[in-house]
Amino acid sequence: MNKTKIFGHRGSMGSLPENTLLGFRHALECGVDGIELDVQLTKDGEVVVIHDETIDRTTDGTGYVKDFTLNELRQFSAGVTFSTFELFDEAEWKLERIPTLEEVLHLISPFQIELNIELKTTLFPYEGIEEKVLNLVNQFNYADKVIYSSFHLPSILKLKKIAPIAKIAWLLEEELIRPSEYVQSLELEGLHLHKDLLLKDRISADDFSIRVWTVNDEKEIEQLLNKNNIDVIMTDFPKEAISLRNIRDNIYIEKNIDCFG
Repeated sequence: MNKTKIFGHRGSMGSLPENTLLGFRHALECGVDGIELDVQLTKDGEVVVIHDETIDRTTDGTGYVKDFTLNELRQFSAGVTFSTFELFDEAEWKLERIPTLEEVLHLISPFQIELNIELKTTLFPYEGIEEKVLNLVNQFNYADKVIYSSFHLPSILKLKKIAPIAKIAWLLEEELIRPSEYVQSLELEGLHLHKDLLLKDRISADDFSIRVWTVNDEKEIEQLLNKNNIDVIMTDFPKEAISLRNIRDNIYIEKNIDCFG
């Protein structure tokens, strides 16, 4: 039976501050197969892990990431704005900062899990981000564990040109006609698809990887776990998704024992 991998979307963003070391640690403790995160560049060219182009939603500061140096970003809390979360700990979360990609790689490298790095280059070009990301990944000897993705196709194609062995995946919300042709012609390792495309069976394939985002509803997770062509489910609640997968796997094992035991 195909074992669908569970990736923590921005760490464990349904329970802890997104794209923070705190959230990534929690995902690791839950036993995720991989982590998905987003990268952008600071004013002084540092690769930082944050989803939005501005810091307004996820920190207690305001402004564009690109307009701050790394040291300037360090003055803002990346945890205090998530006070509505059940696990909120003001003293601890207030100390969270926007992490660098280097810090995240240092955290996860002992676990050797997969890492999906999304390049947030749709709004701003972030000149040189592809080279910087590749260099950091190579410093940690982590290239074989990383999948690079983006909605902005030119960015991952540029990355692939720099590093031909890199695994790249195109992020999509809309249906593609004959997706295999895109995968082959663009030398994609896979497609990262919005959950509705899979739940409604609008895309299927046997010759490339499919990773689906962002699936949080229990019934939808179960439905996707029962499909054979999905490699990864990305979710804000990795602990719960892993539990559902384990229940599904145990039932499958028990059935086979009944049949062949």
